[in-house]
This record gives sequence, structure tokens and C-alpha cells, in this order.
Amino acid sequence: MGARLRPAARWGAALAATGGAAVAAWVWVRWRSRAALAPDCTVAAAAAADQGTGHGKQILVLGLDGAGKTSVLHSLVTNHVKRSVAPTEGFNAICVNTEESQMEFLEIGGSESLRSYWKMYLPKVLLLIYVVDSADHARLPLAKQLLHQLIQNNSTLPVVVLANKQDLEGAYSITDIHDALALSDIGDNRKMFLIGTHVAEDGSEISSNMKDAKELIAQLVLEAQ
Repeated sequence: MGARLRPAARWGAALAATGGAAVAAWVWVRWRSRAALAPDCTVAAAAAADQGTGHGKQILVLGLDGAGKTSVLHSLVTNHVKRSVAPTEGFNAICVNTEESQMEFLEIGGSESLRSYWKMYLPKVLLLIYVVDSADHARLPLAKQLLHQLIQNNSTLPVVVLANKQDLEGAYSITDIHDALALSDIGDNRKMFLIGTHVAEDGSEISSNMKDAKELIAQLVLEAQ
């Protein structure tokens, strides 16, 4: 039975059936923007994190520890790869200015001691980016459980799931991640996207899939504001 797709405006979609499951193969409408770090915005976002408040414009980046959230966030912000980054032990707030908008990313660490903070920030965000380790088969059930718990009381929050580490041997395919996370059960009123990502060698430019993810995130932010 095919998954019901809810694409954002201007984004096309095509379905490819694999093993009985439908997978979204998004046809991206590319657009150019010049992104730059905004230090003043970073300070404001970090202060909001410390105080447990937000401006209603933040993009929340969550996922289990080891999923690669910090590396993904660095890639999205700088357009270059940095794999050797320390795990986030608290909050990581970064802002990006484009010609169209300002994006505030707030990453919260994924260790068990920090997961209790996740829901505190969810009501005021524009978008949830949920990063999973495609090769960490044993913890995918936990990743699924936490994702569904997060969004069960918010039926309209857009969700972008990044199936990270697609370059690793044994990584689950997009079809397998879709099924493992039961994304078809997330709800009919929500914009939901699943993209396979990976971070390559340090210093290299980000992959085309990561560029797709960045463009999609920027488009969803524009639509939500």
C-alpha cells in the first residue's frame, strides 16, 4: 500500500514501489541563495535555549546520540563537510541568513539525559529535523519510538527525517528507514519528507542530497513564516 505524500508547495514528487512500500523520490525545484552566519542571531538563539524560550522561528534538530546531527548541521550551515566534531553535550545554536529569510537552528544532544528537554522546545519551532543513523539497526526502534512520542500532540508540525550515514556498509535503504520508523503513521495533515544523507571527507563540498535537504528546509521555513 503506497504512502500518502504531502509535498510542500512548488515541490514535485514521484513514487517508486520497492518491496511493497512506496518511497518518495522528490524532484527538487532548485533555487539559489547566499547563506551567511549571523553571530548576533546565534547569541540570541543560544540565550533562548538557556532560558527555555524561543522566538517561534527556530528549526529544531534532534536525534539519538551518534546519529551525526552536529556534522549534518555544520554541513547545512557552511556547505562544507566536517566529520570530526565533538558530540553535543547540551545545546548547539546556529543561525543562517539568506536573501529570503533568517534560519535559527537549535540542536539538542541526543543522549538519554538530554532527551527529556526535547519536548520543551517543540511548541515554538517552525520545523523539526530528525536525524537517524541508517547503519545503527539496533537503535532504530528507539529512534522510531522517540519520534512518534515527540509529534503525537502536534499534527501539523513539518518534519524532515534525514536518514544519515547512507555511505556506511550495511546502512538501511530509504525504503527500509521509511518502514522502520513507520513514517506512514505520522499523520495526513503534516508535511513530511525523508532524505538520505551522508557527510563525505572533511573539507569537501556537501553532497547533492545534502544540498537538496538544505533547499527543502529553507523552502519550508519560508512557507511557515
